[in-house]
Amino acid sequence: MAKLTQRVRDAWANKQDNLAFATVDRDGKPNVVWVTCVRRIDDERLLIVNNYFHKTLENTLSGSTGSLLLIAPGREAYQIKGTLSYHVDGELYQDMKTWLDPKFAGVGAIVLTITEIYYGAEKVA
Repeated sequence: MAKLTQRVRDAWANKQDNLAFATVDRDGKPNVVWVTCVRRIDDERLLIVNNYFHKTLENTLSGSTGSLLLIAPGREAYQIKGTLSYHVDGELYQDMKTWLDPKFAGVGAIVLTITEIYYGAEKVA
């Protein structure tokens, strides 16, 4: 398991609102979606809100790993990779409901547990 470094935490704090979130299906076919409702749980986990994902949810439930791309000022790009779990109840889900804008569905929460972080081709964690 990897953790967000100070450098990546600083980039996260100043990131663009839209992030790209990628998963793969059982046949290895990639799927990428824009996500905006994302929160840092701690230095090892990120929460991505399911606002009616279809392929992304199928891929997550079938055991896909995931990759989240964030862009910080100066066009700094970080790719955060990890394992995925899905939550429709429990503490993380209930907490999500407290900060999520009610205009969003928030039908579930995907938690990305960080295994690797890259800045371009450089592995930073």
